[in-house]
Amino acid sequence: MDDIPTRYDPKKCEEKWYKFWEEKSFFHAESNPSKKPYSIVIPPPNITGILHMGHALNNTIQDILIRWKRMEGCSTLWMPGTDHAGIATQNVVERKLAGEGIKRQDIGREKFLKEVWAWREEYGSTIIMQLKKLGCSCDWARTRFTMDEGLSNAVSEAFIRLYNKGLVYRGDYIINWCPRCQTALSDEESVHKELNGFLYYIKYPVKNGKGNVVVATTRPETMLGDVAVAVHPEDSRYKDLADKRVLLPIINRELKVIYDNAVDQKFGTGIVKVTPAHDRNDFEMALRHSLSPLIVMNPDATMNRESGEYEGMDRFECREVLLEDLKERKLLVKIEPHVHAVGHCYRCHTVVEPYLSRQWFVRMKPLAEPAIDVVKKGLIKFYPERWTKVYLDWMENIRDWCISRQIWWGHRIPVYYCRECLKEASKCTVNSGQLTGDTKDDKGIIVSRTRPEKCPTCGSMDIYQDEDVLDTWFSSWLWPFSTFGWPESTEELKYFYPTSVLVTAPEIIFFWVARMIMAGLEFKGDIPFRDVYIHGTVRDDTGTKMSKSLGNIIDPLEIIDEFGTDALRFSIISITAVGQDVFLSKDKFELGRNFANKIWNASRFVLTNLSQQNIGIASSASGGLAMTEPEVIARTPTLRRRTWQSNLSLPDKWILSRLNQTIESVTDALGEYRFNEATSRIYEFFWHEFCDWYLELAKPVLVNSEQLTVNSEQQKEITQIILYDVLDKSLRLLHPFMPFITE
Repeated sequence: MDDIPTRYDPKKCEEKWYKFWEEKSFFHAESNPSKKPYSIVIPPPNITGILHMGHALNNTIQDILIRWKRMEGCSTLWMPGTDHAGIATQNVVERKLAGEGIKRQDIGREKFLKEVWAWREEYGSTIIMQLKKLGCSCDWARTRFTMDEGLSNAVSEAFIRLYNKGLVYRGDYIINWCPRCQTALSDEESVHKELNGFLYYIKYPVKNGKGNVVVATTRPETMLGDVAVAVHPEDSRYKDLADKRVLLPIINRELKVIYDNAVDQKFGTGIVKVTPAHDRNDFEMALRHSLSPLIVMNPDATMNRESGEYEGMDRFECREVLLEDLKERKLLVKIEPHVHAVGHCYRCHTVVEPYLSRQWFVRMKPLAEPAIDVVKKGLIKFYPERWTKVYLDWMENIRDWCISRQIWWGHRIPVYYCRECLKEASKCTVNSGQLTGDTKDDKGIIVSRTRPEKCPTCGSMDIYQDEDVLDTWFSSWLWPFSTFGWPESTEELKYFYPTSVLVTAPEIIFFWVARMIMAGLEFKGDIPFRDVYIHGTVRDDTGTKMSKSLGNIIDPLEIIDEFGTDALRFSIISITAVGQDVFLSKDKFELGRNFANKIWNASRFVLTNLSQQNIGIASSASGGLAMTEPEVIARTPTLRRRTWQSNLSLPDKWILSRLNQTIESVTDALGEYRFNEATSRIYEFFWHEFCDWYLELAKPVLVNSEQLTVNSEQQKEITQIILYDVLDKSLRLLHPFMPFITE
């Protein structure tokens, strides 16, 4: 034992032991009827991603749980994988091609997808390698990818089942449109930010009458698509407008005056413009009054020919020019500062445009009802419990999910069209998001896992597939069971599903958590997990969320290089209270580094002062708790040769008692996902009770025993065995948190 280095060097330790674990397949799990299953599916990181502190926190928590349950004897599976991240990955590859002077449209869909797959092969596993540096003990042999063949089959199966049940439909509806990515976004992908904007008051002349009405709007460029103005039926200010028309400024198009209860009498002047193709509320209002929408923008948010002289202008350029024209005509009454929430693309941060478009949707209310029920009954529990209300509020007010995306990278929608039948079919009318008639009887639409040879209706072979792909989250919501082989009935699926716990961040409760619960109940008839642990957001020490643009990120790989993986893991968990945000600065990782050094030095002292004979005796101890007094006596050879009994000293009894209490409190804390309490208790015991007290009391017994009496020799043997036993079990307790140094 004298060859133990005097200082702990994590760089020499970490790579060596991780390689050892992988070579021995210690992370691999199989179904075993004699063992209790424990499984976690990793929130699949995007293939575009690199390790950040949010990943470090999330995956450290999962690894703690997995290592703990593995040590308890469960058949423990941590299912790894990555997400194809449709919009994000397409953007990355498009930027790469742009650097070469190429647009994806120049090379076409097939060649572009080859470029994406090539990029994925080269860079898509970066995040996996970085998770290994974090010490993650996933069953890497089972790594899945949301675009691999098995998961692609699962996606098609889910779509077709929902379509056949009438839960998937195609309709014209207002969606969130990103002009930069040129695709639809779900409500959750349109992140609302409060902006300091303006409220513009504009005169609309009354036709064949005197005067004007004044309309207030935050987006004057969309007025070019107005088809009416609306007032509240009880607003006495505008009763004289009944049966009158107003003129759209500059364009001079006649507009109806309608009366609708949805109008807020307190907003602006109490009279609002109705632009059904560019506003969700206006769209609903237009349906109630049988108004035809008018789209005045192209998909790239430039104005189209319906906008008259403003055609070709960017929407914001159009706004400025239009305002100047209104000023010249003395139609702009005033401009007031106005704070309002504006949707932004969650990927490229472009201002989202509400846009009338034909898309595919999932009816969510029928899926939400059982998913609400299982949470209310406590079959799925949220930690902290306050997230239950957040989940239920969203589920009880859920909207239909727009699942089609106008990009090339992703799961192609398994829908085919017959050109001959479509020629005969009438155009789909604008409706409230439902297809006119039964979706299964739509002429010319064929929903199929594979390309049909001919149209089942007319026999034509002139068939083409829908150009759109499915929302990335459509594959992710199947993740807890598709990764185990669904729709096939595999041994892994039967044994490891439902999974035990989901560890995730609050921002994807709606994107992912809620949808997984719905999917699990719909496709598997069971919940996907029993517990949902929601950890906080990682922020800098001022409370600002970490981001590259703000320059306040802390790179986990740099921390690992400087302090070691164990130091990073222990530090970040120690300051993470249940469900609370984490406030990080670089100096906080000194806690973990100092503790790792303390563990090393204490271990070195114990092992270098333990006789070879007593190493074997002590290491034969088994069981989860510290040895009892009779066990210590029985394991001491000198005492076995004596006929008399000896009591342990008061310090011996005290440290064994404190160790047992620590084991129990740490186990309880882990069972309730109180990770920082667990680390605090271990830290307190090891540093202050074991090192500061018992080790110091043991030194005279171990070192100052030149004149050994029978009793002092016996006490030395007992002290050595207790030191070893306490160290051994302390390292086991610490292993889920600090796997490298404890190994």
